[in-house]
Amino acid sequence: MTRAIFAILALFLCFQGSAGLTQSAMDGVDLTLPRMVEAELTREEVADRLAKSTETNPADFTRMRLNGLDLSGLDFSGAILRAAAFNGTDFSGARFDDAVLDQAWALKSDFSGASLRGASLFQTQFHNADFTGADLENSRAAADFTRADLTGANLRGADFSADMRNQSMGLMRGVLRKALLDGADLTGALMSRADLEFAKLRDANLTDADLSMATLGGADLTGASVAGAVFDKADITSTRLLALQGATDGQFADARNFKRAIWK
Repeated sequence: MTRAIFAILALFLCFQGSAGLTQSAMDGVDLTLPRMVEAELTREEVADRLAKSTETNPADFTRMRLNGLDLSGLDFSGAILRAAAFNGTDFSGARFDDAVLDQAWALKSDFSGASLRGASLFQTQFHNADFTGADLENSRAAADFTRADLTGANLRGADFSADMRNQSMGLMRGVLRKALLDGADLTGALMSRADLEFAKLRDANLTDADLSMATLGGADLTGASVAGAVFDKADITSTRLLALQGATDGQFADARNFKRAIWK
């Protein structure tokens, strides 16, 4: 049974790069399974593992269930949480610097004020997660942040871009569909081919960000700083591009559906 569950999860992760396939796969996953709702360790046991970890022997929580725990303020720096499940878990104020959270499940988890600098978040599920005020600078963030709250987050140099080496497995990229990024700092962020449909980026800092070929349909960039940002071949259908700061003539000339964007 356990192998069957992991097989289903693996299949989902392979296809989540496509918007339509991601939604249908989510609909087919039973989020009431023990794997998705139970915890096999207590906070004290997690803290003990972290305390015993070293730089050469980091704490390893691979495939473990940590759902619903209060793990706020703990230091997971360098830890390995690959394919772990921590849905609804409180990580507020915790540290995940240089940690590996690839392919993990973190639905509705609380990362507010947490530090994930340089963390690997490849294909992690962050649906409806709270990252308000979090620090994800230089993280590899090709994860699914659908409806996540990243208001005021530090995303400088974060890499949401598509992994073009695994096209046979679907387009693996950062998904920020309907995410809140108001006031977020995305300076120098790599967002090529990222999915930002209906995302809120009001007053966000997109200075020198690469949004080439990104999907921005219905997104709101009102008041955003876009000096040096690249929008080549980005889809700006119904994108609100009002009161932009630092915009230059011709900056959106090569964007797709230029005439369908909202400029005033």
